[in-house]
Amino acid sequence: MWTMENKLREHGFSRIVGIDEAGRGPLAGPVVAAAVQVIPESFSAEVRDSKRLAPRKREQAYEEIFRTCQVGVGLATVEEIDELNILQATFLAMKRAIGALSTAPDICLVDGPLDIPGLPWPQKAIVKGDNLSISIAAASIVAKVERDRLMDHYAQLYPVYNFGQNKGYATKEHRNSIQKNGRCPVHRRSFRCADL
Repeated sequence: MWTMENKLREHGFSRIVGIDEAGRGPLAGPVVAAAVQVIPESFSAEVRDSKRLAPRKREQAYEEIFRTCQVGVGLATVEEIDELNILQATFLAMKRAIGALSTAPDICLVDGPLDIPGLPWPQKAIVKGDNLSISIAAASIVAKVERDRLMDHYAQLYPVYNFGQNKGYATKEHRNSIQKNGRCPVHRRSFRCADL
């Protein structure tokens, strides 16, 4: 997981920032992005793609990432997703995450096949980057935990949708709840589901 970052350090990059998002696919909630600069000397968390970590391990890694790394978090709201489309809203959340860092990056490693438009720093898009880069994997954990916590909060506000379990994804139970109760304010109006 350190190979990519080590090679970049050999080429003179020191502030290497990984960027990832959570929440592109759900029917409800914002898309959340994280930007993380891992500090090698102080980092020992078990880190990999957030979807492959058990929730307890993910929470432990999240806490260590915030203790030992430079972290920025950004999101795009449901309204922005509906207005811009999910791809552009994802880029917006990523830019906000980078902007929340206390120092600017030397280079950004972005999970996925696309560069972030309009960044003033060098960047490298990496397909399945959360399996190849420690920085992107750390960002994937932060984005996932931050978004899950938001959805847990929405579960308290709108209990009929069971957001604490489905996190806004289009489970059968969630779709049935929308059919029965209609959409709530955190549902994406621009997202369609075949049986809604």
